[in-house]
Amino acid sequence: MGRNDETDTWRGVGGDTKPEQRADGKSGSFDVSGSTHDESFRLESSPPGDNAVSGDEEATKELQQENSCDEDEEGHLIYHVGLVLKERYEVVSTLGAGAFGRVVECTDRESGERVAVKIVRNIDCFRRAAKSEIAVLEEINGLDDDNIFACVRMLDWFDHDGHVCIVLELLGLSTFEFLRQNRFLPFDVEQIRHMAFQLFRAVCFLHRNKLTHTDLKPENILLVSSDWDLEYDGETRCNHKKLRRLDVKVVDFGTATFDHEHHESLVSTRHYRAPEVILDLGWNQSCDVWSLGCVLMEFYLGRILFLTHDSMEHLAMMEKVLGPIPPHLLKQTRKQHYVLNERLNWDEQSSLDQSIRKHCRPLKLMARKNDEERQLFDLLGCMLEYDVCRRITLEEALWHPFFNPIRDRQRQDKQRS
Repeated sequence: MGRNDETDTWRGVGGDTKPEQRADGKSGSFDVSGSTHDESFRLESSPPGDNAVSGDEEATKELQQENSCDEDEEGHLIYHVGLVLKERYEVVSTLGAGAFGRVVECTDRESGERVAVKIVRNIDCFRRAAKSEIAVLEEINGLDDDNIFACVRMLDWFDHDGHVCIVLELLGLSTFEFLRQNRFLPFDVEQIRHMAFQLFRAVCFLHRNKLTHTDLKPENILLVSSDWDLEYDGETRCNHKKLRRLDVKVVDFGTATFDHEHHESLVSTRHYRAPEVILDLGWNQSCDVWSLGCVLMEFYLGRILFLTHDSMEHLAMMEKVLGPIPPHLLKQTRKQHYVLNERLNWDEQSSLDQSIRKHCRPLKLMARKNDEERQLFDLLGCMLEYDVCRRITLEEALWHPFFNPIRDRQRQDKQRS
């Protein structure tokens, strides 16, 4: 079943199960629940392989095969607390759910450690995506023996009655889920700097090894620990959660693509999708840079930068924030219905345009209270560049003045040691 630009919904998450938060501010959950501002906006994601799935129609066709007695009609494994997988991993609780399957917390009986186990639905397309993710995670483990870069570690994998199970280190909440639980209070600039530096190093590591993640978003950036303390905020006049640690890791490599592999024309979850993908100009590793730019803006604003599920509206929003799309890109697009007289085919007198103007402020006019914020927005401007030939690489971004405080601290630490 083919995909089109408006129905890209294979890996959107619609599970009701949410991680539990203990009263002491500690959480040990591998969050894949994908809880959202507006769930309808979060059901768009990138395809699992050459043949994408839309909704349950394709799943129903594939489930005409004989179901095992321990799975439901949608191919999810039926499990219970205390179930032991591979005679080793004992199920403790459910951490999250998605179109791909379920993630459960388990006790590893061999090591005594708690782990996360991703249990994939027993459907061919999801099994293929899981095998692809395993191959990528094995490559990452091999290239990063010392666990230096902030990518989730795969500890094991196995097959359980047709369900591919991926054993991963147990992490905390996703950055999106933490924002949601914290009333979408934005991260401050120092917090953004700390997380961004780790993310840039991790994704730069992927890029150096000819791999593009293709689905970077707050749901796929997990806190190593989501322990927090309550602090009173004088500006909002309410208590908010302050993280004790700001370490993060990138997860979900199900649609990661090596440079030599076939590149699907449509990748990335809608709100983080680069303009070259929407315009069908072809894409490369720089699409991850654009996605990370959108992620950092969401951290700063506490809301999605481009909240839409329509491609034309998405492009119009980009123009309100970043200025006109360069004519040479519009000339090259295969989606000529987006173009009129070498400009975006968009009615700026419409009521929809007026609504967009209210929610999409130009990047150059957004508040910059101090030098740190000015440096952050300078970096964001380099990342949210329409033309991939001019967009900053993550290798370059790591040397941006915004990260000078981190490099200064690293030099001081080396001198002390």
